[in-house]
Amino acid sequence: MSTNTTHTDPKHSPGDVGFVLLSTALVWIMVPGVGYFYSGMARSKNALSLIMLCILSVAVVSFQWWLFGYSLAFSKNASGFIGNLDNAFFINVKDEDSIVSDKIPDLVFATYQCMFAAITPALAIGSGAERARLVPTLIFIFIWTTLVYDVIACWIWNPNGWSYKLGGLDFAGGTPVHVSSGAAALAYCILLGKRHGHGTDEFKPHNVAHILLGTTLLWFGWFGFNGGSALSGNVRAAMAYTVTNISASVGGLTWMLLDYRLERKFSALSFCSGAVAGLVSITPGSGFVGTPAAVAFGFFGGILCNYAVKLKHIFDFDDALDVFAVHCVGGITGNILTGIFAQKSIAYLDNATKIDGGWLDGNWKQIGFQLTDSVAGFTYSFSVTYIILYLMDKTPGLSIRADVDSEERGLDETEMGEQAYHVNTKLVAVDSKTSEPKQFQREEIVRQQQLYAPTNDIDY
Repeated sequence: MSTNTTHTDPKHSPGDVGFVLLSTALVWIMVPGVGYFYSGMARSKNALSLIMLCILSVAVVSFQWWLFGYSLAFSKNASGFIGNLDNAFFINVKDEDSIVSDKIPDLVFATYQCMFAAITPALAIGSGAERARLVPTLIFIFIWTTLVYDVIACWIWNPNGWSYKLGGLDFAGGTPVHVSSGAAALAYCILLGKRHGHGTDEFKPHNVAHILLGTTLLWFGWFGFNGGSALSGNVRAAMAYTVTNISASVGGLTWMLLDYRLERKFSALSFCSGAVAGLVSITPGSGFVGTPAAVAFGFFGGILCNYAVKLKHIFDFDDALDVFAVHCVGGITGNILTGIFAQKSIAYLDNATKIDGGWLDGNWKQIGFQLTDSVAGFTYSFSVTYIILYLMDKTPGLSIRADVDSEERGLDETEMGEQAYHVNTKLVAVDSKTSEPKQFQREEIVRQQQLYAPTNDIDY
């Protein structure tokens, strides 16, 4: 006779642990969402490489996070600037209480935060789409995560971090994820230079269906991104879910209507861009604000990010997929609005978190804390990213930029040897003079078509 013995963790709530583990999976699905979103906005000859780079970001960062990344960001004896190596190789990362909550073990928190670290460089590299080599980009992701993301995450989310102690409010990554990736994207595209044909070709997305698919996956996963940051299945998490959905909806409608006034068309791309802008802007405030504020986050996020797209034309840089406009501007917008709309009552929905609130609660100083957080994150990320890329560019074999021939043929072919869209190897045609069939190499025809395929550099 056999008996089944169930072992439970007496220190942590199984419900909360299960909720955070589910949220971890939701955040992971955002990564291919970014890939499909970016893929659809690029030319078909670069579609596969963009999706693959996003997935590879998970692999590279997951290794880095285990190696020392988690320890640098969340070690319990961290300084105000950066952690130490106490938890390198996940040493002592098991069933002890996590650094920010005693409701879940350290291992669950570390795995959940790994997904945040993985998606952030995947967002940043979109600005250099269609012209960045694969292997140097992966090396850049590893270095950037170590020197930029881990540092900023420590400032803001580690209880020992200087911004955390100052009183900055960032529930789910306004600065560590969005401002840092947007600032890095700006440095990335400036140092890489413009795509071949930029300024002369008409750039349009090659697959709007992929953009819709990517947006759907992002919106779905964002519930785990924002709601899961409550680290417990409570009313505060439910409020984060609710305001996330409202802000995305309002942001999508706002951007679409802004473009409708110009084109008299209801653009799917416009709605998707606005929805992502709404998701980005609500991220820092999602655990601090109520539903009326969520409308303001989506509205102002949609408007400001829409107009920020024009900055690349004013200052003449080639941010291929508008990463800076959506993520950096959207993140800063969300940070400032959090300083205005944060409420004590919303934060205390978990019966544990006490804050002074924002301007509406009489704490006008919170806006200053939020601005400090945003400026520090932007300045540090942009500066260090530029230095990393400059040094890599001067190192033999590590230059990020692909050569002109590779760029024209497409990175799918030159970097991966595979294509997103299968074609027959030969095409049969008829010789107009002899009426006899003749063979053309299908790949060459497709390559020539792709040389003149439009991309997505749309002037909103």
